[in-house]
Amino acid sequence: MLHWLRQQVQKVFSNSKPRAPRIDFDALRETLAYDFKNEALFVQALKHRSYLPISQEQRIDSNERLELLGDAVLGLVVVEFLFRRYPNKEEGELTNMKSLVVSRRILAKISRTMRLGKYFLLSAAEEKSGGRNRASINSDAIEAVISAIYLDGGLESARQFIHDKILATFEDMIQDERHTNFKSMLLEYSQSQNLGSPSYYVQSVEGPDHERIFTIEVRLQDDMLGFGTANSKKHAEQLAARQALKSLYII
Repeated sequence: MLHWLRQQVQKVFSNSKPRAPRIDFDALRETLAYDFKNEALFVQALKHRSYLPISQEQRIDSNERLELLGDAVLGLVVVEFLFRRYPNKEEGELTNMKSLVVSRRILAKISRTMRLGKYFLLSAAEEKSGGRNRASINSDAIEAVISAIYLDGGLESARQFIHDKILATFEDMIQDERHTNFKSMLLEYSQSQNLGSPSYYVQSVEGPDHERIFTIEVRLQDDMLGFGTANSKKHAEQLAARQALKSLYII
């Protein structure tokens, strides 16, 4: 009787323990093209905070801390790449290019191309609401994975991953950016939300007549959502609209 009772108690406690997340690590290594050693790091990198009640873990066990570090590593590698590639470009131009490469829109696109979403650890509710395809979750996961690679294999391994998976498509990013009409995207969004049309205002004009630099701000219902600086009004408006879309988490 006591033996049976002990077995029942053990069953209760074993059932109460969180299940170990199931990730095909061999497939993940192939997806990342990186042979990692510390599997736990990559479990955490793919663990969205919605999964924590299932795994009975704390907020620090999600991928958010790794995401913070990965953002810094990504920024360093991208700026170094741009600094060396464009020795004659000014700081403002390099900053704009860096903002493009590390943008949520670009990182989410790369994550989807890699099909990283199939490895995400999400709650059932998050999964049902389309979490595996959500831009924010995909871009955050890429940054967390970069952090995991950095901690697992060092800066050179992280740099190689960033060059192979992100910067390899840099020229395509630039071409796509030139053909993306951010003003139209912002107008379409604002009208779909019954917010009216965005308004663009000149904040400042600097420089001689032949080298004018325009700074434009964009407002929606009197809220300033972004600004852009460029050598033409049209380009500055596009940059302002892009910043507005980022502040609204559209891209």
